[in-house]
Amino acid sequence: MPIIVCGLTAAWLVVSTGAKGQPAKRPAAIPYTWKNVQIVGGGFVDGIIFHPTAKGVRYARTDIGGAYRWSETAGRWEPLLDWLPYEDTNLMGVESIAVDPSDPDRVYLACGMYSHAPDGAILLSDDRGRTFQRVNVPIKFGGNENGRGNGERLAVDPNDGRVLFLGTRHAGLWHSTDRGRTWKRVDSFTETHEDYPPGPPWDGPSGIVFVVFDPRSGAHGAPSPVVYVGAAYMNRDNLFRSTDGGQTWKAVPGQPTQYRPNRAKLALDGTLYISYGTNPGPARMVDGGVWKLDTKSGQWTDITPDKPSASKPFGYAAVSVDARNPQAVIASCFGRPGNAGGEDLFRTVDGGKTWKPVFGGGGTFDFSLAPYVSHTPIHWLFDVEIDPFDPGHAMFTTGYGGYETVNLTDVDAGKPTRWRVMSTGIEETVALELLSPPEGAPLLTAIGDYGGFVHWDLDKPAPEGNYDHPHFGNTNGVACAENVPAVIVRVGMASGGHHGNIGYSLDGGRSWQPTPTAPQPGSRLGDIAVSADGATWVWTPERSAVSVTRDRGAGWAEARGIPHGSRVIADRVNPRKFYAMALFDGKLFVSDDGAASFTEQALILPDGLPPRGANRGDNRGGQDRLYATPGKEGDLWLAAFNGLYHSPDTGKTFTRMDGVTEMHAFGFGKAALGAAAPALYMVGIVDGQRGVFRSDDGARAWVRINDDQHQWGLVLHVSGDPKRYGRVYVGTHGRGILYGDPARK
Repeated sequence: MPIIVCGLTAAWLVVSTGAKGQPAKRPAAIPYTWKNVQIVGGGFVDGIIFHPTAKGVRYARTDIGGAYRWSETAGRWEPLLDWLPYEDTNLMGVESIAVDPSDPDRVYLACGMYSHAPDGAILLSDDRGRTFQRVNVPIKFGGNENGRGNGERLAVDPNDGRVLFLGTRHAGLWHSTDRGRTWKRVDSFTETHEDYPPGPPWDGPSGIVFVVFDPRSGAHGAPSPVVYVGAAYMNRDNLFRSTDGGQTWKAVPGQPTQYRPNRAKLALDGTLYISYGTNPGPARMVDGGVWKLDTKSGQWTDITPDKPSASKPFGYAAVSVDARNPQAVIASCFGRPGNAGGEDLFRTVDGGKTWKPVFGGGGTFDFSLAPYVSHTPIHWLFDVEIDPFDPGHAMFTTGYGGYETVNLTDVDAGKPTRWRVMSTGIEETVALELLSPPEGAPLLTAIGDYGGFVHWDLDKPAPEGNYDHPHFGNTNGVACAENVPAVIVRVGMASGGHHGNIGYSLDGGRSWQPTPTAPQPGSRLGDIAVSADGATWVWTPERSAVSVTRDRGAGWAEARGIPHGSRVIADRVNPRKFYAMALFDGKLFVSDDGAASFTEQALILPDGLPPRGANRGDNRGGQDRLYATPGKEGDLWLAAFNGLYHSPDTGKTFTRMDGVTEMHAFGFGKAALGAAAPALYMVGIVDGQRGVFRSDDGARAWVRINDDQHQWGLVLHVSGDPKRYGRVYVGTHGRGILYGDPARK
């Protein structure tokens, strides 16, 4: 992906370059073909952007998984930011997307995941996101913060494509007159701060949440004089207007101030529709509404479809208007109590005088493209869009992708609408563990929010949905018995009224059941290990003692001689052997009695122990962990963040492997033909080159198997397939799970 870095001043140009120095020789590279393991959705698609003048051109943004463009030819969404390297993981959170109404090839992305992370960037493309120019800006974006479903904060003047405005959370309003290549803060816009009430980490101020140009105020080829800006302020003015192209700003008179604006749409006749809530969301709202402003007369009208109340607190998330019929509007609520979550869309064809519920009016849902979503009520409808070329085609976002319909206008005749999953191609899950067993399914995944899956077919979503009996929100660990791989155990946290935070299968994942008991009533999450013969399970629940069962969870005993919270792994040959370590304390723990007790021994590394407290990657990743080699008793690998170490003697001695200077993930796969040891896979830096690597000779030599187009930001886990040489699975933070095979010649 070619990238040109631009900026406002040289002081703002901070470009990540990866490993320090230029190595004399980098690892060889071999081509791989990469595909997503099909889950579909799996995260918050928080914005959909239709091009207003080019049919079929639309984009989607996500909070942690980058941006996508719809492909009419393929009938699926195509990722645009897979080229982002680890150093630029922050840019995988997309705050806003803008298209140029006068040029269907131009698209702009405002990227930055967190306000506490490095400054963000504006990505510019004149070929629909196939390539980008990068402009570093001194702005902290919050693509995964409260208010991430608001918008759009970034907008292109429909009359003059050179002109853009950008609203930010903490840095006010910005302006560009050269197609986004340089930016200047709009000092005349002084309404840039609010004393936001303190709350939990996911709740916080959202700042300026939308920019809307009025194209009727100007003529093609010259900047539009009238621009509206909405800010997520409450109990004070929150909608502002400029009539001179942004030189001066005034609050719009008569506006409602009892809640915060979230989204706005300007209709063909100049009516401005705005959705409101007491919180930017998805933190909780307790009130809200939908209002319209007649921009010609200045008259405001409350057109809220269903009024919140003290006994029924909720807000409104999004609003959209038919591009050709200014009286046809849909709006979405947020947090509305009721059956199946209570959320609904409301439809009006008379400008808000009367409304009809869309789902409450008999809407049906087709889950076949992502069967797992049938377990979860629709939620987080923070963007609702009507196709500007087809009033019957509408889409809305959810916390696991989104839905679309092609018969929206049937609501007007009192007929039900039919909705189907619209997220094919979007993969936004976060991998917390990967398991490719020696026999059976190619892959089992442990993921955040949606539990995980048994992937019998990597190219199709699991027809049975995600794990059940018990059903988890997060699955943190999944492990199988090396010699009896039909025995699989997973641990996590139950969701949706389900009980039990550990489940097991005796048939390779085809069916599941909870254990009769847990180590303690509140045991959850943590790590799981299964002995090679499947008879012993070792669970370390979150912040708890290491506990052992030999009767499938009917009873548990605390392991002796090992600290609470230790991550235990099983030897891949000897069912009596288990291991754990305290890396920063220089301690290794070994059990020879099926984890009943552990013996402490010194963990000695040839270059010393790593410093405690240093930045060592994401703590959910595969670094700073022990791994036991398949087929070799007592053979251990220590994948430390700062290097790779090998011990052939149960940890008595460790050798540092040359070339590896940083690690984020490590795993094993099927050995190459004639090789004496399994293939090794890692994610990190080898000889100065960042990438995904494979070694067929015990880490003496590595080959890079990804390329600069396939980096996916932050990668948390990697595993080879023990059944198929060369196949590798990569678990990302927000781009789902990928699988790669050597490219066919």
